[in-house]
Amino acid sequence: MKSILSIPHQLDRASMSCRAIIETPKGSRTKFDYDPETGLFLLDRILPAGMSFPLDFGFIPSTRAEDGDPVDVLVLHDEPIPVGVLLEVRLIGVIIGEQREDDGVTVRNDRLIGVSKASYLHQHLTDAQQLTETFLDQLARFWVNYNELRGRKFDSKGIHGPGEAAALIEAASSP
Repeated sequence: MKSILSIPHQLDRASMSCRAIIETPKGSRTKFDYDPETGLFLLDRILPAGMSFPLDFGFIPSTRAEDGDPVDVLVLHDEPIPVGVLLEVRLIGVIIGEQREDDGVTVRNDRLIGVSKASYLHQHLTDAQQLTETFLDQLARFWVNYNELRGRKFDSKGIHGPGEAAALIEAASSP
């Protein structure tokens, strides 16, 4: 069976678009992880009451980030996207992050920000800086809180535009 991790991301620099796969829908307290061994999505954990994913969360296939996982992506869309959906996203930015792992080692763990190409509500967005500062602060704060629950530390090192997001995909692309 072919793993969805090997689906080409098809990064297009001209349109700043690529493919993404959703692991956890917006508003969900249930975190899922793709399991390449079975080809299914595994229930990973439940977030505490009052905490949920602020956007659809997934990954860019055919990439490997510094933490060993595919590059993470947060997707703006009009409705929550179901688990396992492959979609086209237009990159608008990236939250640069450093995460201290369980073993004490600090690694980069960035979160790309993209807009679903099927979105009506967010189609005008071309750069993360078009989002409000409050919204961007809340996105970064979610990852701080999420990692604290796991005994890890996440530091947001800033938010950059779509060019940096595309460069991260290129640098993390699997051969």
